[in-house]
Amino acid sequence: MRSIGEMARDSGLGVSALRFYDRAGVLVPDRVDPASGYRWYAPEQLDEARVLARLRRAGMPLADIRLVLAGWSGADPALVRRLLQAHLRRLEAGLTEARIEFSTLRALLDHRENPMTASPRTDTVRLSLGSTELAGAIDAVRFAVGKDPELPMLGGVLFDVDGDTLHVVATDRYRMAVARMASGSDPASAGHGGPREQVVVPAPLVDAMRALLGGDEPAGFAVETDRVTLEAGERQVSGQRLAHDFPDYRRLVQLPAGRRFVVDVPALREALETGPVRTAEAGEPGPSARDVSVLATTDDGTVTVVGDGDADGNSVGVDRGFLLDALAAADRDRLVLEFGAAPTAPLAIRRTDDEGTFSLLMPVRLDH
Repeated sequence: MRSIGEMARDSGLGVSALRFYDRAGVLVPDRVDPASGYRWYAPEQLDEARVLARLRRAGMPLADIRLVLAGWSGADPALVRRLLQAHLRRLEAGLTEARIEFSTLRALLDHRENPMTASPRTDTVRLSLGSTELAGAIDAVRFAVGKDPELPMLGGVLFDVDGDTLHVVATDRYRMAVARMASGSDPASAGHGGPREQVVVPAPLVDAMRALLGGDEPAGFAVETDRVTLEAGERQVSGQRLAHDFPDYRRLVQLPAGRRFVVDVPALREALETGPVRTAEAGEPGPSARDVSVLATTDDGTVTVVGDGDADGNSVGVDRGFLLDALAAADRDRLVLEFGAAPTAPLAIRRTDDEGTFSLLMPVRLDH
């Protein structure tokens, strides 16, 4: 007999997935301890679990998976073969339709001209900022910079200069961080004063810029054609901007108002580090092999980290490491967690004293 943990390790299905398929009646344990509720699987169920894992990765509907497993060990595999073939035809048809749609979208992009979303290549941008404020803005967003080589436009930090306001933005698709700071608010800093400018600075250059910021002197941020320069005191660092346009983050952060809860950050961090955790399964959106924490809320304004058995329809699953990073980047002992109207909406982490600096985390599905 295999325990649920051993079954998860040997089959490729996570513990949470095995529990889901037990509740769904797809792969029911051979024995359940009546006292502890612990699940035990018979040796022959390992083969079924491995088949189930492959079908799940292939995206087969649950109703068909039931029939495949029911006929897997039978003498006549005709039903199983027909189900596999039917699903393969659906995938091929779906891929053909997707190729047509993507081809149309690429054609639309080729013929589309929209200067509002393209980063203009200007001759000169000059901005004077407080070193401490700029360092804080970079620290608030750096954790969300993308690392996917297929999406190089997300491999840097957007500096969005609009009049006397600078927004610093980073995203890797699964999380986004935004920091807002004003320029020209004191004699030591000056605003841009020209039209809105957007510059994507590659992550290594951002890190080099951050290393210069530590004193009280103003920092000079400048863009000349495709070259970005930061001066702080007598020190200077410069490099090429990314030759890519950043997505319109303003559309991504326009979310309906959600339920807000003020949390004690040290207590929440401890709960995340020591509380129950589940593993994101293959096929879920987001990076693979990550720990997921499930957040639940109560009517008295409390946010708790709960296990699978205590989750309800309003619970939200988040990448535990991502949330810990966001809490650290916010750099406050008290923060506001804003839950959307649905568990599929992003979780917002906001400062209590600065609505313009926040981060968003995409949730992880909890339906299996």
